[in-house]
Amino acid sequence: MSMNNTQSQVYDVVIIGAGIAGVSQARHLLLNIPNIKIALVDPRPEERTEKDLKVGESTVEISTLFFGKELGLYEYMVENHPPKFGLNYHWAKEPEKTEAIDDYYHVWSIKQPPLASTLMNRAKFERDVLKMNKQMGASFYNGRVVDVDLASGDALNTVKVKLDEGYLELKAKHVVDAAGRKFIIGHKTDNIVFGSENLHGLSNGSAWVRVKSVDRTIFHSGYDPLGGTCSHYYATNHMMGHGHWVWIIPTDTQTMELSIGVAHHHQVIPAQSLNTKEKFYAFLEANHNLVYQLLKSGEDIDFHYLPRLAHKSKTLFSQDNWYVVGDAAAIFDPFYSLGMVMMTFQMESVTEIIRAKLADEPDVEKKRTVYNAFNLGYIESSNHLLREHDKQLGHASIMSWRIYLENMWWFGMIVPMYVGKWHLDLKFLRKFGKQSRGVVRKLMVHVYEQFNELIEKDANIGLMYVHRGGQLPFGYYITQEFDSYLQNTKYEPQRCNVFAYMKNIYFFVALWYLKFLWKGFGISGLLSPKNLYHVFNLLKASGESALDELIFKFKTKGVPASSIIADLTEEFKSYQYQPELQPWTEKVTEQSLQSNSKNAAKSPELVTLDV
Repeated sequence: MSMNNTQSQVYDVVIIGAGIAGVSQARHLLLNIPNIKIALVDPRPEERTEKDLKVGESTVEISTLFFGKELGLYEYMVENHPPKFGLNYHWAKEPEKTEAIDDYYHVWSIKQPPLASTLMNRAKFERDVLKMNKQMGASFYNGRVVDVDLASGDALNTVKVKLDEGYLELKAKHVVDAAGRKFIIGHKTDNIVFGSENLHGLSNGSAWVRVKSVDRTIFHSGYDPLGGTCSHYYATNHMMGHGHWVWIIPTDTQTMELSIGVAHHHQVIPAQSLNTKEKFYAFLEANHNLVYQLLKSGEDIDFHYLPRLAHKSKTLFSQDNWYVVGDAAAIFDPFYSLGMVMMTFQMESVTEIIRAKLADEPDVEKKRTVYNAFNLGYIESSNHLLREHDKQLGHASIMSWRIYLENMWWFGMIVPMYVGKWHLDLKFLRKFGKQSRGVVRKLMVHVYEQFNELIEKDANIGLMYVHRGGQLPFGYYITQEFDSYLQNTKYEPQRCNVFAYMKNIYFFVALWYLKFLWKGFGISGLLSPKNLYHVFNLLKASGESALDELIFKFKTKGVPASSIIADLTEEFKSYQYQPELQPWTEKVTEQSLQSNSKNAAKSPELVTLDV
C-alpha cells in the first residue's frame, strides 16, 4: 500500500506498544471478545534482538496464572521459559566477606510452591505472543507513534504512525497505551507522577546485565539433601544490602543465561556511582563478590542503567476510552515482581470495560469508575511496599520480619481475591478498598516507622523465615489455605471464599503484630494505646470479614464449587461399564486390499525372468 499520502484504518482497539503489556492485552481481548478488531503498533520489528532490555523477568503466582490460565499459555511457558521456585533472600554475615554462598544468612525456599510461577525471557515471550496475536487476526504495524488525537466521549481516537513508507492513521474508539516509558498518553494528558515527594519517598534506579554460559555452581552446587525439595538456582535470588538489593534470575535453561541487576536507592547509592558497566562490576566485586564471580564466569550480552525507576499515573482508565497499562501506568521496584501483577489487574479490567462498552451494557461507566479506583489503590499499595527500603533492606532481622508480614497479605488476601475474580466484582471492591485504606495501609505505615526505630537501636529481634511454619500460633504458615479453592477448582468468578481468607489473615496479622511488639518493644510496646489501636482495627476487620463469610456461605449454599465438575458428575450418573472392543481387523484388511489394488494399478506389468 502506498503511503505517500496518509492512509486510515479503523479498529475497535489500537494498542500502542507490543511489549509484554501490549501483546498480553491484545491476546486477552482476542480471547474474550469475539470478532474484535485490534491493531498493535511498535517501532521494534517482530524479530527482537538479544539486546532487547527489560526490567522484570520473574513472575509470581498471579501473573503466572494470568499468562497460563487466562491467556492459555501454560504449555508455551513450560516449553520456553524456566520454572521458578519462589523467592530467596540472602544477607552478608560480614560486608567485607562475600566470596561464597556460606558467607550469607539465607531465607531459602524449601518446597514446591502450591501455585506455580515462572522466570521469563522477556524478548522471546514478546516475540512469540505477537506472532500468536497475528495468527488470531490482530494487525501489527512496525512503526513509531508520532501523535495521538484523543477525542472526548465515544468519538473515534486517532493514532498517527510513522512507517518506513509514509504515515498511517489508525482510528479506534479505544486506545491502550502499553508503550512503557515513552508515556505517549501520559505526556499528552499530563497523567504521569514522578518525584520522591509524590512516591512516598521512593527515589531509586537500576543497573543490570544479562550474561550467558555462566558456571552456576559458583552460586549453588545444587546439592541440598537436608534443606529443601526444590531448586535454589531456579528462583529469584535477592542479595540484600544497605540501600540496595541485587537480583539473580535465570532466563534460559539451555544457555545458562542470567539476568543480574541491582535496584538501589539514591539516598544511599547515588546514580553516578553505578551508571556504567565498570562501576556496576566494581560494586558487585566489592559488595557481593559471589555474584561478581558468577557474572565473570560467563559471556556478557548487554548492560543498561536506568537512573529513574519509579513513577505512577493519575488515571488508568479514562471515560474518554483511553487506557494505560504496564510500565506506561506505573512501576516502582522489581523487589516482589509486582509490575506484572499490577499489569494483570489492569489488563483484565480493561478487557471487561471494553467488552461492556462494545455490548452497550448500562453499568459500564460504573465499572470503569470502580475499576479505575481499585487499580489506582493497588498501585498505591505497591508503592507503599517500598517505603523506607533505603533504610531497611540491609538489616537481616528487621527485613525478614517485614518480608514475612508483606507475604501474609499476599497469600492471605491478594492471591485468593485474584483466583476468585473478586477484583472484577464492584460490590466487593468498594468494601475491600475501604478496609485497605482504613486498616492495612495505616498499620503498614506505622510498622515501617517502628522498624526504623529498631534499626536505630541496632536491635536484633531474630530471623522470621517466610517459607517455614511454626513462627505464629495455631500452626499458621504463609501459604496456609482457609478455603478449598485450589483442591476443588473454585476458579469460576466469586466461587473462592475470599472472606474466609480475609477473616483469618486479619487475625493472624494481629498475632504477628503482638509478637513483633513483644520482641521489639517489650511490655510497654504491647500496652501502648497507639499500638493497641492497630490490634483493635485488625480484630474488628476480622470480625467484619467473619460476618461477610457467613453471608457468602448462605448465598452459595448448594452452589457447586465447580460447575464443570458438577456437570461431569451429573453426566456420569448414566455411565455403564461396557466391556466390549470395537472390531478393527476387518477395517485393516479392507484398507490393505484397497492399498494393494491401488499399488497394482500404478505398477508396470511384472515380467518373470528365468535365470
